[in-house]
Amino acid sequence: MDMPVTSADIAQAERFLAAGEIGQAEPMLERLVERIEDFAATELATTQDTQYFSFEEPFERIAYRRVEEDPRTLVNVDVPFDRVYADLAFALIRQERYEEATRALAQAVRWNPMKCSYRLDLAALKRQAGDVREWLALSHSVMERASDARELARAYVNFGMWFVDEGKPEAAVGCSRVARSLASADQAVQALVARVEDEAPEAAQITDDTALGAIAAEGLPAGANAEVCICLLMCASDAIESGDTGEAARLTVRARNLIGEDACRALIQLIRASDAELAAEKGQVAGGAAPRDAQEGGQPHGA
Repeated sequence: MDMPVTSADIAQAERFLAAGEIGQAEPMLERLVERIEDFAATELATTQDTQYFSFEEPFERIAYRRVEEDPRTLVNVDVPFDRVYADLAFALIRQERYEEATRALAQAVRWNPMKCSYRLDLAALKRQAGDVREWLALSHSVMERASDARELARAYVNFGMWFVDEGKPEAAVGCSRVARSLASADQAVQALVARVEDEAPEAAQITDDTALGAIAAEGLPAGANAEVCICLLMCASDAIESGDTGEAARLTVRARNLIGEDACRALIQLIRASDAELAAEKGQVAGGAAPRDAQEGGQPHGA
């Protein structure tokens, strides 16, 4: 299927963005969006059975399936449509055209719902517009999907700041501690920690159990989604099987940054045990099993 835009088209627009030439980049991106939307309306229509995305990597497709429990056939297009919308949003924000940027970011999320940087940027625009409910909803959606420790930390920062504003210091402390465990050097995390210590010094002394209990009472998890970490490690296992040790290391480090060394090691052992059990059940001999990414039409297992 011929795509309406190419990666070269996107790269050209991004060069203008990088050079600060917004006036050149924005109309170019608008034209790319128009071509994408015309093409999607005729060739990529969503149905009860099929949905189209532009996931950046196989992991995102697998994680989407597990997190969203979407039973439809997921088809990945060959060009990163999501980047076009995200780039356009950036150009519009630079021009202070925030409503248009909000719409563009919503489309970036639609094409790649696992890209949490889009969700965080969209959340920031919602907060700026005074839509606190949507700001928090998007932040919570990051907690369910994040595969990057810093992005997950930012979601906790958003809630932590809100808890301070709402006079819920123990929940704010809980968020600050989770955020600090994920990305202690991040400036937004440090700002939350400093604010909590300044405005709620007594609450800052509570135990971890009390702090985590406070965020649990607010309906928040106490860290990364285990399903996302499992998907990272499954894809790392596939990368090892295919000989791509660099990719395997990258994915494993992402999982470790989310849940820590010990939990990561325990999940790896569980995945290996599960694979061995499955192989035994199917009567597969060593070296005779098809790798996970050979299943479902060449896509990774679980996608």
